[in-house]
Amino acid sequence: MQFYIPQNIFVQIAIPLLIFLARAADVSMAAMRIIFVTRGIRALAAIIGFFEMLIWLVGVTQIMQNLNNPINYIAFAAGFSMGTFVGITIEKRIAIGNLAVQFITDKDPAGLLTYFRANGYGATTIDAQGTSGPVKIIFIIVRRKLLDRTLDIIKKFDPNAFYAIGDVRTAARLSPAI
Repeated sequence: MQFYIPQNIFVQIAIPLLIFLARAADVSMAAMRIIFVTRGIRALAAIIGFFEMLIWLVGVTQIMQNLNNPINYIAFAAGFSMGTFVGITIEKRIAIGNLAVQFITDKDPAGLLTYFRANGYGATTIDAQGTSGPVKIIFIIVRRKLLDRTLDIIKKFDPNAFYAIGDVRTAARLSPAI
């Protein structure tokens, strides 16, 4: 027994599905490539870029060969949206890089600093003047994967602490050192 797929069903369903999957894959790869470029991981970014363009060419070729099917255009756009979502999700899960966490508190941070340092964090403090009096500014460099844990510690110490988070391209020593 031979399995037969009518040509019309293939053109109407399989090709748009291929276009959708190809576009989702290439946009996800583009998101990762950009992250690797900004983190200075050039070789991996170049390899991903090669496969990203190869996949993109497959998708665009299918559209150009089937211009009479508007479902292909929708599949291309939907694949772009899905690829954006997937790329961001992957980026959050692998959490490459380091962050600078700065927070301001009007509480005495001695106990918190002891805790941070005992757990491998390097912490620098600066005395400052806030709108309602003296404050401490604490600077910490952490791996992105540890950001949530670090913020939980800060929020438990001072739920009203102001904090700001920024990307760090290079750091000589990372916290925690584990």
